[in-house]
Parts: sequence; C-alpha cells; structure tokens
Amino acid sequence: WVLEHPPVFTQGIAGKAEHVLAPGDIEVIKTDRGGQVTYHGPGQIVVYVLCDIRRARLSVRDLVTGLEQALISFLKDYDIVSSADPAAPGVYVAGEKIAALGLKISRGSSYHGLSLNINPNLEHFGRINPCGYADLQVTSLARLMGDACPPQATAARELVQHLRAKLPFQ
Repeated sequence: WVLEHPPVFTQGIAGKAEHVLAPGDIEVIKTDRGGQVTYHGPGQIVVYVLCDIRRARLSVRDLVTGLEQALISFLKDYDIVSSADPAAPGVYVAGEKIAALGLKISRGSSYHGLSLNINPNLEHFGRINPCGYADLQVTSLARLMGDACPPQATAARELVQHLRAKLPFQ
C-alpha cells in the first residue's frame, strides 16, 4: 500500500516517551513496528510493505537493504546522492534523513514499511527526536530540488517501480 497520512507521530516498540518533545495538536500513536519516534503527514509517501519474506527467500537484512537501495536508486534518478547507514536504518542526504524505515516481522511476514519526505512540513520533526536522535536533521525532496520537485503522485509511482526492481515480489 502507498498512501499519505494525516499528521501523526508514531512511536515504535523501542520508542521512549521523552523523544516526543512537544506534540501539541498532533496525535501520538504507539505502534508495534521497530524503531523509535517519527512523524507522518501530508507531503510524505508512506509505503506499507506486506510480504512473506520466507517465501521470497529474504532475510530481514535483505529486506531492509532492498528498501534502502530502492530509495537510493529513486533519489539517484533526480541526481541526489544518498546513502544508508547500517547503524541507523533509513536513507540520508549529506547526513540529513530523507527516508525512514520501520518494520515488524512476525511469523515470516513483514509489516509496516518506509516513509519518504517529498514536501512535508519539516517543522513537525522539530517536535520530536526523530528516530531517537536529538540532533538528527531531516530533509525533503522539495527542499533539495525546489521547483523541480516532482508531484507526489509521480514520485510515488516511480518509487514503486524502484521497489519492484530491488525486491523479489510484486
């Protein structure tokens, strides 16, 4: 599933309440995905990756790497150099996070997925310690590309193509 959420902070199973600094009018939802606290909202593509990783013959690491490589490949199409960090899952541009991952694996199936910042209100990330890091800066495609940023629907279609190319399922 590919969608956009209304403004919400989600707190993964490793999430600590102290990483939610000033939620204000944005709801905080505890979830069973891995990871800490993140923001989802308008201007952000969220992809729920629901698959049987055993049947696809993927390890959890293979799945994470495939998701990250799809995001990196997508960004490369826009001449944006990005990278993954094995110590902190997600994709980064010059040290700023542009995409987050949060998965749950149960009985060989994956749940939850990834989020990619196209043009969200980045100020909302200032209300939390994104992914549990107090000094983590967050960026977006619009911030990096300005007026050349593609429409969100176009970016979503292109990202799905990259996911299909990097992972062995449809």
